[in-house]
Amino acid sequence: MKVGIVVPYSWSFWGAVVEHAELQAEALRRQGVDTRTIMGNDPPGSFTRVLHPRLGRHGHPPPDVIPVGRSVIVPANGSLPNIVLSPRTVFRVRRALERERFDLLHLHEPMTPAICIAALSLARIPCVATFHAHGALGWMKVGKPVWGFLADRLDHRIAVSSHSRDTAASWLPGEYEVLPNGVLIPPEADAHGRQHQIVFAGRQEPRKGLQVLLRAWPEISRRTGARLRIVGADPLAVRLLLTRERISDDAIDVLGFLSQEELTGELVRAKVLVAPSLGGESFGMVLTRAFACATPVVASDIDGYREVMTREAGVSFPAGDEQALTAAVAGLLDDEQRRAALGEGARRVAVERYSWDDIGRRLVEIYEQAARAA
Repeated sequence: MKVGIVVPYSWSFWGAVVEHAELQAEALRRQGVDTRTIMGNDPPGSFTRVLHPRLGRHGHPPPDVIPVGRSVIVPANGSLPNIVLSPRTVFRVRRALERERFDLLHLHEPMTPAICIAALSLARIPCVATFHAHGALGWMKVGKPVWGFLADRLDHRIAVSSHSRDTAASWLPGEYEVLPNGVLIPPEADAHGRQHQIVFAGRQEPRKGLQVLLRAWPEISRRTGARLRIVGADPLAVRLLLTRERISDDAIDVLGFLSQEELTGELVRAKVLVAPSLGGESFGMVLTRAFACATPVVASDIDGYREVMTREAGVSFPAGDEQALTAAVAGLLDDEQRRAALGEGARRVAVERYSWDDIGRRLVEIYEQAARAA
């Protein structure tokens, strides 16, 4: 079977859906499925620097990625995703479908223009979709009347959580299967012997709550003596935020975008991952990423995270509460036995619930079911 994975975002900029699609492709190939991923790409150069003030991976995508256009930043659901909107994309998608002759398409956020809408409108093969977003999705007020009818072409609908299912169903009623995001699980991860540092992993967007962590950081640093490692956020944006909040960068390392291997390295060395998001999360993918590395989590108590957080894997605190965040981090770092036990529990949760091999097998079952019904 040959499957086309369709993503409306740019390969050049890290995000949960982009990471999901990459790991999905690897898991499917282990199941014997041939895959190609159709998505955007922003190559290096002055034009990309004008369109995108933040840094990304502006190299050549891997051979299994089919780039179909540059992206632009579009505010959506409290985030700033990089979406491909060029009309030329439609012709590039058409050429890719004609050339690759897929047996099935798997679209992520299928109602997002232009890549997914083009693929869904042009495809004459079974289509499976995964819905990721959680929130108001105000843009669907325009999208549903114009291209919402294309949802009828979906042969199977997947949601990564009950929250994303409810969000999707509020706009596009129908039957959805909840299949969580899988996670990259390193072969080995020891919860003990960690370096005295904390990791934040995410884009520098208000809903990710980095500003909450930075406001709490001077007191956390004073009480624990730990270093903070900031991954994924644009370094310039972080520097501006530190300046605006009048916070020193003492004991803070701003690392920018890291590869999967580099991020794994950071997580397996850190004592704790802090996820201070304020809302709008459909699934705690960054949490499960830490779980897989035997790294306990201190996370805000919000929708999306609640489905992932367990008492055996981390500690929750009220979203936006800097004092509670400080107490949670300091308390965990002060009790090494408890911290290591939570790390071991987190690893068990990741292996038992979020293995990509298990999810890959389920996806193959879905594809075969959709193909038979077509």
